[in-house]
Amino acid sequence: MTRVKICGIQRLADAQVAAQAGADFIGLVFVPERRRRLELEEARDLISQFKAGLRDRVLKDSVEKPPQVVGLFADQTLAEINRTIDFCGLDLVQLCGQESHESLDYCRQVRAKVIKVLHVAASTDAPAPDAENDLSRLEYRVQTYRQAGHLVTLDRLVAGLQGGTGQSFDWGLAAQLSKKGHQFLLAGGLDSQNVAQAIARVQPWGVDVSSGVETDGGKDPEKIKAFVRNARGGDGSTGSP
Repeated sequence: MTRVKICGIQRLADAQVAAQAGADFIGLVFVPERRRRLELEEARDLISQFKAGLRDRVLKDSVEKPPQVVGLFADQTLAEINRTIDFCGLDLVQLCGQESHESLDYCRQVRAKVIKVLHVAASTDAPAPDAENDLSRLEYRVQTYRQAGHLVTLDRLVAGLQGGTGQSFDWGLAAQLSKKGHQFLLAGGLDSQNVAQAIARVQPWGVDVSSGVETDGGKDPEKIKAFVRNARGGDGSTGSP
């Protein structure tokens, strides 16, 4: 079953819609100066109410498995990340910057399971600095993080942005990785209209969306439901993390 992550959640109601739709993860942004960033207190309150409500909803609304809560960070200190994990009750951390670019020591010190974002150039014909546009290099990094017990997300490289770009990259590169048996979440430019096609072509372990389920900059409940439904309709991925 293809896992689904709904990212950039800012309201309790949207988190609840994602849970009822069947999402496996919801993401909250803690990166400074990002549009969807939450302050610590509001994030803690949202997560607390969400988890408390789901304990009831598991019985009342048949939510089979409550989604895990992911906090998004980029090039922030370990102290800040670990403090946020403890304060807000995060289940996972997604690292969207250049953390642990040379080693895994940074990830090892995070006090939660890690999803590491690797940025891929728009096309292998147009390489860019810091982009993982070479298949062998990308495969090595995916395998390195996976062997260390971390999840991996492949997202489009856009200068000045650390994830959440809303733009896609060459899915052919990701499809080659999948054929080699590598597991990852696919992000960048996905929406309810193309997610089934993306899954059919790439066969990722999971898919990650934020702007693709928004209308006028806010989460759209119907788009969230359609995304999860279409992701599961195009499901071709199996396996465990």
